[in-house]
Amino acid sequence: MPDDLDTVHARIAEALNARAERLWDVALELHGAPEIAFEEHRAARLLTGELERAGFQVERGVAGLATAFTARTGRGSGACVALLLEYDALPGLGHACGHNLIAAAGLGAALALHAALGEVDGSVLVVGTPAEEGGGGKVVEVDAGVFDEVDAALMFHPGVHDWTWAPLTAQTQIRIGFRGRAAHPTGNPTEGVDALAALIQLFNTLAVLDRRLPRGSHVQGIVTQGGVATNIVPEYAEGLFGLRGATTAALEELVRGLGEAARGVAAATGTSARIERVTAGYEHFRNNDVLARRFAEHIARCGITLSEPEPGVYLGSSDIGNVSAKVPAIHPFVAILGPDASDHTPEFAAAAAGPRGRAAMLASATALACTAADVLLAPGTAEQAWSSWRAKAAAGA
Repeated sequence: MPDDLDTVHARIAEALNARAERLWDVALELHGAPEIAFEEHRAARLLTGELERAGFQVERGVAGLATAFTARTGRGSGACVALLLEYDALPGLGHACGHNLIAAAGLGAALALHAALGEVDGSVLVVGTPAEEGGGGKVVEVDAGVFDEVDAALMFHPGVHDWTWAPLTAQTQIRIGFRGRAAHPTGNPTEGVDALAALIQLFNTLAVLDRRLPRGSHVQGIVTQGGVATNIVPEYAEGLFGLRGATTAALEELVRGLGEAARGVAAATGTSARIERVTAGYEHFRNNDVLARRFAEHIARCGITLSEPEPGVYLGSSDIGNVSAKVPAIHPFVAILGPDASDHTPEFAAAAAGPRGRAAMLASATALACTAADVLLAPGTAEQAWSSWRAKAAAGA
């Protein structure tokens, strides 16, 4: 084993430089053949093939998910570091969230660690995590115990900011259906109980409640079923509601409030309400300060300076939140476009295959690998990360 961490970091950089072209080819191959949630078969084959050829022990189909995988190297009772790879794309937009760069960076970090570290008392676990954009592969993997022995979960995300961590909210989806009674709107209107009117009233009620919601919380709904014909009073109407909260506790309070509003509308309109949570939900992200500082220091040597997120700004949700509720985790943003741009756009998809995307991927791979090496080799790092995680958990943060 190398004598000191500086030597390890230098070897990691050398290993990544030697693999830079291949990693970029992988990123472009993923970008050119985008696959949506739970259909990432080609991506999973590509990534597991690279890991297997490098000597990792690969397990495919983990947690009952056909496109999920783990790859492991190392031994002993030391720390376990997980590198998380996302590789699903957006319907119609391809890799407009840059997951091709996340996968290539995580792959590069894993290969560089394997080449640079040699035999250490600890292990590197590469976790292939499908369906971040919808379905929550990490949620399933957490529940299946994939992260039970992990001491640090590391990934980066391309974005429009250079931020040390990601202000990601908790989110879930709720389906609400109102059952009324069909009738002819002119022939026997008094016999009808209009389910669509009840659903519309719920939307109106939510518009009033929206003014009282705390920062980071909101409800966005759509009508998914509103009747079958204009000359029939709708017997059944249904809406799908996306809920977000700055914290998981705030989200649960919002879920409770939505249910109360729906039941109140049902009582007032003579309908019955059915309320169903249709997704397990993403928890809010809990940044690990110890690991995030290490990542920021390492990527600064690559010429990228990270800052704290702007207060009160929230940038969507991710199933990394569920991982961060289980183990110490990081999810820094590294910009591939300017702050006036946005992901989930054609422009962002183009940037994920452009020179700035390449630079962000390689710098992040280096920083991820060096952070992982610190956890494995620097005395007390894993313990400090866990201590920070426990303090936040105790504070409900």
